[in-house]
Amino acid sequence: MKRIITFEVLGNYRLRLRFRDGVEGTVDLSHLVGKGVFAAWRDYEFFRRAFLTEHGALTWPGELDLCPDALYLELTGKRPEDLFPNLKSLATHA
Repeated sequence: MKRIITFEVLGNYRLRLRFRDGVEGTVDLSHLVGKGVFAAWRDYEFFRRAFLTEHGALTWPGELDLCPDALYLELTGKRPEDLFPNLKSLATHA
């Protein structure tokens, strides 16, 4: 599992992330605003209240969080099979 070690809230629902393995960059989450559990993000001040859990997950009040692995994939453009090679073999045997 990937772990975020630092982050910074930028403008327009963008986040600057740094992962434990040294990968860093900016992700744009504006496409999620107002959808489903992300309705709370319509209030930008709420979005700015993000914090990291002890396990390196990006979280907001009310137990709203984003999977660090998903953010890593978004940032790097990798596929799940790139991070978890066993997924490919599982699909072959299914």
